[in-house]
Amino acid sequence: MNLTTGRVVYAGFATRHHSGGVHVMTQHVQLLRAAGVEAWLWLPDPAGRPGWIERDLPVINGATTPIGDADLLVVPETPTVPGRDPAPGARTVIFNQNHFYTFAASPPTRAGHDFPGWALPPAVWVVSAESRDVLAATLPHLPVSLVPNFVDGELFRPRPHAPAPSTAAADTSPDTRAETRADEPGPVRVSWFPRKRPREASLLRELLHGDPRLRGVELVELVDTPRAEVALTLGATTVFVALGHSESFGLPVAEALASGCLVAGYDGGGGHELFEAPGAWRVPDQRPLLLRARVVDLVQRAAALTALRTANRAWVLECYPPGRTAAALLDAVEAASSRPGAHAVATHPAAWLDTLGPHFTAFA
Repeated sequence: MNLTTGRVVYAGFATRHHSGGVHVMTQHVQLLRAAGVEAWLWLPDPAGRPGWIERDLPVINGATTPIGDADLLVVPETPTVPGRDPAPGARTVIFNQNHFYTFAASPPTRAGHDFPGWALPPAVWVVSAESRDVLAATLPHLPVSLVPNFVDGELFRPRPHAPAPSTAAADTSPDTRAETRADEPGPVRVSWFPRKRPREASLLRELLHGDPRLRGVELVELVDTPRAEVALTLGATTVFVALGHSESFGLPVAEALASGCLVAGYDGGGGHELFEAPGAWRVPDQRPLLLRARVVDLVQRAAALTALRTANRAWVLECYPPGRTAAALLDAVEAASSRPGAHAVATHPAAWLDTLGPHFTAFA
């Protein structure tokens, strides 16, 4: 492959806690550099680099940065503001990791056939087949390329049971506090992330804690938990409860599968492909009693379903390997680099975060 691009610059955000979207950008930077392409993560504040971003990852800082005529600027789908070009004339890609957010910063009228109305039409990269199909239908005037996510099977893997990390809210009732040696099988664990559905998660928590059939089961809510501790928890989890909402893919489900979990819950729309795994069960949206029933069923049959947990890991690692992502990413870079582009001074998309409004990340 003969890539004619100069640098590939990803505009990301310095979120305090781990961000799946920014993490995927860092993975792209690493994959491109491994292939000999000069790639960078661009953060708007020189003092804002969070500790969860690898220290050796090359980072550009500042509210603005020059983009050369051979460079490729990659910006997130939010905030994409119609008519506000982050780098007028430059070769640009919108890396759309959630098709539901595409028009979050658009006025309440039709975006029009020229969305986003920049000097040069951008290319669009997506992370799932569902996103590709939705955006190809919504934005037929823009080229849409699928760059699938990959699953880190080294970090996310089955592990000996260990106590839930202190940053997770675990059941502390007397029958779940028994000490377990790291080399011994532990109690059955059920875990979930409440962030996307905080109100429903609070209801589900009470349903699970109050169910006598789950007495002795360790129940763990993962709240602002560092990625390494998430991996430790999932590695010793029996059932992962998927509480996805308006997803394009749903990395937590994929990582739970790689960790050897049984999965039950909501696919969030774009995550439906992950529920093709042999040990994953969809539950109708916002039906907490049905979700509890499925969790109880899987807990009660956990010993008999051990082979399915192994099969889940094999399935997700076969479907989402790093090599597939790297090949698709290089193809997408090559295609985007063949489009016209000129020198520009780029403004970081953080300049338009206020267009999203205070309730942008509020979920049901």
